Amino acid sequence: MRVVSLVPSLTEAVASTLPGLLVGATDWCTHPAGLDVPRVGGTKYPDLDRIRALRPDLVLLNVEENRREDADALTAAGVPVRVTYPRTVDEAVTELAVLLAELGARAEPDWLVAARRAWAALPPDAAPRPAVVPVWRRPWVVLGRDTFAGDVLRRLGVTNHYADHPERYPRPPLDELRGRAPELVVLPDEPYRFTATDGPEAFPGVPCALVSGRHLTWYGPSLAEAPAVLAAQLAAPLTHPAG
Repeated sequence: MRVVSLVPSLTEAVASTLPGLLVGATDWCTHPAGLDVPRVGGTKYPDLDRIRALRPDLVLLNVEENRREDADALTAAGVPVRVTYPRTVDEAVTELAVLLAELGARAEPDWLVAARRAWAALPPDAAPRPAVVPVWRRPWVVLGRDTFAGDVLRRLGVTNHYADHPERYPRPPLDELRGRAPELVVLPDEPYRFTATDGPEAFPGVPCALVSGRHLTWYGPSLAEAPAVLAAQLAAPLTHPAG
């Protein structure tokens, strides 16, 4: 089977589990390190001609990562596609297990077994921390309802102020974010690369946790270490001085 992946998470999952299956990936597919396959452009604007030229038996896409029109164009050209859309950790683990089995894995890979155990071992948090979770600025965009990253944080004791918002990625003004009086601001390094000097200054006096975007939003081998990595980062926030 020849597989092209337009989803960094799935690129890592497939390449780590079934070496040699991938014949193409996006420019943003950075894991596993040293992956040597033809690149087909970005996740949002892939080179469809290049994808078709690779003669894939299957192209992997995701509702959030990729555009519907690209999926439709590939399907119209006779290229089989598989679209994923996990919104919880449990859904991600299940989708990964099914996908890898369909691609030829004879058993669940060690990293997926480890991921199941790591997430099942998390203790319940007795004191949830109300938070806002920006994923972009200029304009500000935050996690809203029904997102994979939101479920990851919920399991780690973080209560998203916008979890009940009608939109999955609302765009509230900064004054509104501050007005929510969060106890914590979670700032991932992707898709927007928040840093110690780019993000916390917008929330003076509020603890800001800089976290790994890959561990927060990717569903693949990183799931096995995500609970420990994110818990440590959430436990060590920095605070920009007020005034």
